[in-house]
Amino acid sequence: MPTPIILDCDPGHDDAIAILLALASPEVELLGITTVHGNQTLDKTTLNALKVLELAGRADVPVARGAEQPLVRELTVADHVHGESGLDGPSLPEPIARPVDGDAVSFLAEHLGPGVVLVPTGSLTNIAQLLTEHPGVRPERIVLMGGAIGLGNITPAAEFNIWADPEAATTVFESGVDITMVGLDVTHEAIVGPERVERLRRMGRVGEIVAEWVDFYSLYHRATYGWDGPPVHDALAVAAVIRPELLETVHRHVAIETESELCRGRTVVDRYPRGESSPNAHVAVGVAAAAFLDLLEERIASLG
Repeated sequence: MPTPIILDCDPGHDDAIAILLALASPEVELLGITTVHGNQTLDKTTLNALKVLELAGRADVPVARGAEQPLVRELTVADHVHGESGLDGPSLPEPIARPVDGDAVSFLAEHLGPGVVLVPTGSLTNIAQLLTEHPGVRPERIVLMGGAIGLGNITPAAEFNIWADPEAATTVFESGVDITMVGLDVTHEAIVGPERVERLRRMGRVGEIVAEWVDFYSLYHRATYGWDGPPVHDALAVAAVIRPELLETVHRHVAIETESELCRGRTVVDRYPRGESSPNAHVAVGVAAAAFLDLLEERIASLG
């Protein structure tokens, strides 16, 4: 039986690829998508989610709009990475489908429960609001893309999804829900290089679109890191549900820095336990990068 999942995301190039991976994988059933501010404004991330679903021929998957801004912080978007649309590169047609009437929190409260895995790949605002407003609702577990042990991408200290709403992240990590944290320590190890991009380009219409997304997404990573391709952070979180053996994890305590501006949003991982706090997350520390990227290629190819 496939594992039912809900994606909470802010598409975003890597979110878009994560959606396609979920749709192409028989191991999971995508019950719906909830959108959130992050890589771009909520209006743009919601539009992008609808466009990606229609690209894959799956406009039947419901999309619910979520939070427009963080719980207490100013809104910041990652247009320097994902462009003005949040999904710059190839032009996709305007979607026919529209978001459902209810908001993201209502959608999550209705559809989460035993057996359902929640996969957040953006800021955690929707999830924090759910846990606060519906304390009796719990997913089976949360597999999130965010954080790092010792890396940052929006600042030297912090990964963007956690930095964007650290108060929300605190609520989620302190909730007692079973959490797997897929952070920069592993996503930066799985780079989509030129040879893989050219293979994607020859895989049909969807593969060609993905290759063009990667072309655009590479611009920031080449300029910033000198890499010959980008990581696809969010797709690795989906892959961790499909094939958990792709990741090596350690069960550790994770705290979120909310007081310091210098280290705002840092995920403070007690990697070699020195504190008294109990573990609250399975933190990814290793990845079978080639196997993950092979899986991604295989599943994108299946979409035609």
